[in-house]
Amino acid sequence: MNFPENLKYTKDHEWVAIDGDMATVGVTEFAQSELGDIVFVEIETEGETLDIEEVFGTIEAVKTVSDLFMPLSGEIVSINEGLEDAPESVNESPYEDGWMIKIKMSDASEVANLLDASAYKALIGQ
Repeated sequence: MNFPENLKYTKDHEWVAIDGDMATVGVTEFAQSELGDIVFVEIETEGETLDIEEVFGTIEAVKTVSDLFMPLSGEIVSINEGLEDAPESVNESPYEDGWMIKIKMSDASEVANLLDASAYKALIGQ
């Protein structure tokens, strides 16, 4: 499995790409493989400011629905509209086309609480 070194990770199996005060969030390759075929992604929190660990949306696979949790506090400034018509992008390209939201971080110090690639691999037993 692929876990890019330049990304940060959460215990909830999300990846985070940091660019200044912006963070792009998606689910990891491990998460999408565990969920199976993704059939629907629902994110209705664009424009909202949420705290770390709050639910920002849901991801639905053939057999289950899972909540998506904020990895960092901030305002959701963009959602991936492409997932509405092509939720399978999460399976096919979790780190590129399958991104979910962009957050304007309200507290950059929270990044220190995220996992690096090696810590995430250890978490999932890789």
